[in-house]
Amino acid sequence: MNILQILPELNFGGVEVGTLDLAKYLLRQGHKVVIVSGGGQLVKDLESLGALHYQLPVNRKSLFTIIRMVKTVIEIIRKEGIDIVHARSRVPAWIAYFACRKTHTVFITTCHGYYRKHIFSRVMGWAKRVIVISNVIARHMIDDFNVPYERIRLIPRSVDLERFKFISPEQKRKDEFNVGIIGRLTPLKGHLYFVKAMAKLVGYIPNLKVWIVGDAPSSKSAYKQQIQLLVKRLGLDSITMFLGNQKDIPAIMEHLDVLVLATTTQEAFGRVIIEAQASGVPVVATKVGGVIDIIEDNKTGLLVSPYDHSAIAEAVLRIYKDIDLACQLANEAYRKVTQRYTLELMAKNTLEVYEEALSSFKILIIKISSLGDVVLSTASLRQIRKHFPLNYKIYFLVGKESKEILLHSPYIDELLVCDFNNRDKGLFGLFSLGGYLKKKDFDIVIDLQNSRKSHLLAYLSGAPQRYGYDRKFGFLLNYRIKDDRIAIDPVQHQFRILSMLNIELDNPYLELWMSKDDQDYIDRFLNEHWISSNQKLVGISISASERWQTKSWPLEYIKQLCEELSKQDIRVVLTGIHRDLERAESLIRQIKHTRSINACNKTTLNQLACLIKRCDVYVGFDSASLHIASAVKTPFVALFGPTDFRRHLPPANDFVVIKKDLACSPCYKPRCKSNKCMKAITPEEVVEAILKLCKG
Repeated sequence: MNILQILPELNFGGVEVGTLDLAKYLLRQGHKVVIVSGGGQLVKDLESLGALHYQLPVNRKSLFTIIRMVKTVIEIIRKEGIDIVHARSRVPAWIAYFACRKTHTVFITTCHGYYRKHIFSRVMGWAKRVIVISNVIARHMIDDFNVPYERIRLIPRSVDLERFKFISPEQKRKDEFNVGIIGRLTPLKGHLYFVKAMAKLVGYIPNLKVWIVGDAPSSKSAYKQQIQLLVKRLGLDSITMFLGNQKDIPAIMEHLDVLVLATTTQEAFGRVIIEAQASGVPVVATKVGGVIDIIEDNKTGLLVSPYDHSAIAEAVLRIYKDIDLACQLANEAYRKVTQRYTLELMAKNTLEVYEEALSSFKILIIKISSLGDVVLSTASLRQIRKHFPLNYKIYFLVGKESKEILLHSPYIDELLVCDFNNRDKGLFGLFSLGGYLKKKDFDIVIDLQNSRKSHLLAYLSGAPQRYGYDRKFGFLLNYRIKDDRIAIDPVQHQFRILSMLNIELDNPYLELWMSKDDQDYIDRFLNEHWISSNQKLVGISISASERWQTKSWPLEYIKQLCEELSKQDIRVVLTGIHRDLERAESLIRQIKHTRSINACNKTTLNQLACLIKRCDVYVGFDSASLHIASAVKTPFVALFGPTDFRRHLPPANDFVVIKKDLACSPCYKPRCKSNKCMKAITPEEVVEAILKLCKG
């Protein structure tokens, strides 16, 4: 595996040391490690391990620099064959995010801080996996940045037990009692409260020595002067040492009797705590953020309220006076460190996150309407499942009215249902649905709907790869193909999109998945109407959709067709939806000497499929029921008028198409006063086609 870690710099700090520790483990496991940073004192240590380092200004908060760095990081990803990009800070994360989008590389982040709720921080939650170092950071990312729980992985910081050696408090107790604070000199770390606490201890601990380890960034130099001034004012000059940044923290820990963490804000974790605990140093810490994950009060350390220098002083004094307490805290803390915070465990868990992210991909197929089009998409669905390995999970977004068709599909891992008449209605509903899709973290979206709405949903999903036709909103897709409006069947039309994914059409036939209960229902329904197993049965669609009235055949013609079929000892079953029920009843009453069956609004979609499957021949129009007949392999007679059969006929072996070549056809008009293209199709020629298919 080739892993690139990107962070602002490689100077001393928890993030930097964690990066170095992880690199060491990954190299030992045989992985390639590349680090991109602004440079620093740890670069030599990193390179001595065998890792590659690229020094780039990825720490600069300049829009122009970020844009420039995206291009450079893309080049590094391609040159080094990177599989995973792991960002550890916000500016590098923006660079990594766009570079990964361009190169289709897996993007991982680790949230090392309690970020302000700001748009600049949101990128830390956009990764495929978001590693958090404490429970408080996990809650923060979920509540304040809407990161889905399933994308978050908790991996605490670690300590290298080969570097930090446990020495019990009894062995350390000598003439001097050393109390230290380790961390950057910034107001958030509470140094002023620490100094005030030490001033309270001077009269109780005669051999007290105060160690302040760490330095101030250039922007906080005034704060460092403020600390130094307070030390002088409180008369602590002679017992206080400002040691600056120290590379050898284990050596510092060997001489400390107590470590104080005086942070005043939400501490993300507190790496220095576990380093002290690994070294046998009792810890006094403020009860903030991730600190409570590490320290159990009075068991593995002492917790105090932030801003309370008196409480800090009292806790340190307890440890000074009670050596048994000091040993108890040190021993319990060390036991917990060896169980939960070792370098080996952190690195192993991180590697597992990498492997999980590389082996887990999500594909979203969008086909939100209409029912017939959803049936037509089943061939594409089958080929998509066949093309991608099983670690690619397939999700299908479908309209509420069509969901039943796909309920039992073996090719779908999860069916997502939208309802544009209610819950997802209007622009607000559309954007809300887009937000829901984004939380699903899809890698690929295949838009088989190709409407403005579906293109927008594909874009809102945030998927890095979005495929479809280049229609009016086609610019929202980053992989698109021109719709040349060539006269090809609907399945081949969909496969032009899939060809961009190198998916070939080797089987154009449609599928449906009905249950045994559906079949049993139809068996009972036909038995009730005295249909024997050897009885010839022809299904007839009574109308097309309400919108496309021009596709329907005149009811008078259907009446004549039923009468003619009755003469051939062929039973007829009329199919349709609720609005067709009364028309079918009226039609049956008019038909003489026949025993036609009215199945309108008496079946579910899958039950209808079972019914059509039982038919010897099905007569339909350019509508969903014709597509169902194709999917269940029932021979059909297709009546086409206002639409072009070459573009809408479902794939089948046994069928007859009847159409009339009129000057105005195909017109694609849903309304027509004359409807002469459908009226020109006579019942006699439909009967002839039915008998031909029955004979066949």
